[in-house]
Amino acid sequence: MNELYQKLARLAVRRGVNVQKGQPLIIRADVRDHVFIEMLVKEAYEAGAGSVSVDWKDQTLNRMDYEYQTAETLCDIGTWIHTREADRQKKHACYLSVISDAPNSLQGIDQSKRNAYQSAYLEMMADLQKYSVNNEGQWCVFGIPSIAWAKTVFPDLPEEEAFRRLEAAIFQVSRVRTDSDPLQEWEKHDAQLIRHADKLNACQFDRLHFRSGLGTDLTVGLVRDHIWVGGGCTTPDGVYFDPNIPTEEIFCMPDRNRVDGVVYASMPLSYHGTLIEDFHFHFKDGKVIEAHAGKEADVLNDMLAFDEGSSRLGEVALVPYGSPVSASGILFLNTLYDENAACHLALGMCYPENLKGGTAMSDDELQAAGGNVSRQHIDFMFGTADMEIDGIAEDGTVTAIFRNGRFVWED
Repeated sequence: MNELYQKLARLAVRRGVNVQKGQPLIIRADVRDHVFIEMLVKEAYEAGAGSVSVDWKDQTLNRMDYEYQTAETLCDIGTWIHTREADRQKKHACYLSVISDAPNSLQGIDQSKRNAYQSAYLEMMADLQKYSVNNEGQWCVFGIPSIAWAKTVFPDLPEEEAFRRLEAAIFQVSRVRTDSDPLQEWEKHDAQLIRHADKLNACQFDRLHFRSGLGTDLTVGLVRDHIWVGGGCTTPDGVYFDPNIPTEEIFCMPDRNRVDGVVYASMPLSYHGTLIEDFHFHFKDGKVIEAHAGKEADVLNDMLAFDEGSSRLGEVALVPYGSPVSASGILFLNTLYDENAACHLALGMCYPENLKGGTAMSDDELQAAGGNVSRQHIDFMFGTADMEIDGIAEDGTVTAIFRNGRFVWED
């Protein structure tokens, strides 16, 4: 397996974040993963990084903070954190985040504490958010297995077997294999996603209509001059990078005021370490007016009330049901992976790159154009094997996009 970890490190550094000569790289990771992080650091320096810094965290200590600290203490965030990040952005750093925490790591924690901390942190860092949202610098998120995560995904298996199954699945969906070069695999894959996006960009549909056997019957309006994006992204300096490993989606910007109908989630949602299950939303004029969940309904409602934009859509993404993540048959219980198994929507912040001229707009201008402004961005999956999607033009002309969970032009 060491060869595969080396290949994953190379993929993350040279294609994921695509560190440039002399550029600072910031790695965010858990201390449990220190052996793999050493691979990343070495790969980054060999790729020409000017410096590599690691922001370490620990899942167990993080939980203790929420258990024992008061909300007031948690929200006392040192200004040095903002100063440090501002200095990193000034030096045009790129960011690599390695995820491996158990999806339910904060299950049972007082959600009001978690929300209070998130609100305080995001408020402090609000002026720095556009650096990654507008792709001003490269960033990439990917995962490696851990025992805790594996046991959550495969609770009935022994630890070692559970770990090996999750490990193999992560390599497979990341297109990391012993018999191929993942950089070349990703170049081909991104090209296919870009072709899908180009087809829809040429249509400039006014709205999309989704239907599924779960009960979803939802119309999502799209902003005028929208841009479908698939594959990687490009910085203003022309540096191409892949922000998510894996990725199977093409995504666009909904009109925050033109979403109507009912949508049923097809997978659980891990939100701040809590699993929300069996949930659905009823939208009217772009806003969630009803929300129901079989488990953790209170957490779901807290999520919707986080700020004004949290109950409106910021992203609509199309993913063929037969994607490698879907084909694995594994529910990863992690949004980075599960969102690439099915079509998904995101409540909260939109991506300005999905609107012509959007990255140059202020929040007020973005919202006036139909984009949604929020301090959070929460993806949830609603795609199914029987998903049907139609694109509807302004004149009412209907064009099939998905049938039986797949793009019609792939049949």
